Amino acid sequence: MRIRAATIDDLHILQDIEDATGEPFRELGMIEVADDDPPAIEVLEEHRRDGRAWVAVDDTDTPIAYLISEEVDDTEHIGQVSVHPDAARRRIGAMLIDTAADHARAAGLSALTLTTFTEVPWNAPYYARIGFHEVEENELTPGLRKIRANEAELGLDRWPRIVMRREL
Repeated sequence: MRIRAATIDDLHILQDIEDATGEPFRELGMIEVADDDPPAIEVLEEHRRDGRAWVAVDDTDTPIAYLISEEVDDTEHIGQVSVHPDAARRRIGAMLIDTAADHARAAGLSALTLTTFTEVPWNAPYYARIGFHEVEENELTPGLRKIRANEAELGLDRWPRIVMRREL
């Protein structure tokens, strides 16, 4: 498995990956999450231009997973990490997260953060297994509060969500 920076030619594939990763949510009754649109090409391109979009590729150099992030309050905030269901359970997500961690360390940042569903097995329980811990509401930084407020506006708070952090 190879991880590399995303290219402009990858962006449409990343949208396809995102569409595919929505399907397992349907089985949990989270239809709105399953049907949610993938990130717009412009959003993906902004992360790519900022050097904060990575892909895991197969033997033909075709992306099978991706991660996008941004700096939020002196941490590297993972906005999305998605692994195509056909490539699941091979530690690809963890490898992408480790890549983001390496980037964050090189930039002098102290931690990774993300927001996630608490009751989805491949969300909060998975992140806890790879070193993330829950951030209490009173410990949220202004940037993380803004992200959570945006998620609430999008209706994601219909299901329990938390902020998680992994120290570097």
